[in-house]
Amino acid sequence: MAVEIAEGKAVTIHFDTQLFIHSRQCVLGLPRVFKANTPGAWIFPDETGAEALTAVAHVCPSGAITYDRHDGGPGESAPEVNVAIVRENGPIALRAPLSIGGQVVGFRATLCRCGASANKPFCDGSHTAAGFTASGEPATLPSEPLPVRNGPLAVEPQPDGPLTVTGNLEITSGTGRTISRVTQTSLCRCGASQNKPYCDGSHRKIGFRSG
Repeated sequence: MAVEIAEGKAVTIHFDTQLFIHSRQCVLGLPRVFKANTPGAWIFPDETGAEALTAVAHVCPSGAITYDRHDGGPGESAPEVNVAIVRENGPIALRAPLSIGGQVVGFRATLCRCGASANKPFCDGSHTAAGFTASGEPATLPSEPLPVRNGPLAVEPQPDGPLTVTGNLEITSGTGRTISRVTQTSLCRCGASQNKPYCDGSHRKIGFRSG
């Protein structure tokens, strides 16, 4: 089963194992709730309050952790600023009202940029075993502040090619520095671009296959 469900009195947690990238915010933030590497049940939603639990879910970059609230509290809302975070030697983490390949996926996702994921376009952690190296601190490009910083963000994985992104987006380094502000861009997902995180056409040279 790809999605594990842990029912609690105030909050039910949904954990999608196909999206999980071992970022560990859950285990480190709420170790009484998320008891990794234990046999059987390992998520215990009633070990903390609803607000603390939902706050940790919101910092899960991949969207592997989502929730349903039963206490009348608010669900997850769209961010005020759409952001793509370039993670050092790893994926691109998106926070926005997302559709990927025409399918609405929520507000969080980590997308492969090493080319090795078996769950493309999503990251599955393969960058570690593949020895992928890519800076999380690309050079800042000239860009003007966006008149609107939120709204729908559409990601279209091109066959054997890059991720075409349309919508208001601020691309930031892993430390939060703004790299660029765009309304349309193409992001490398083959791992070979010399202009990461952007596509430079290298996928054609290396014979990248997205399927």
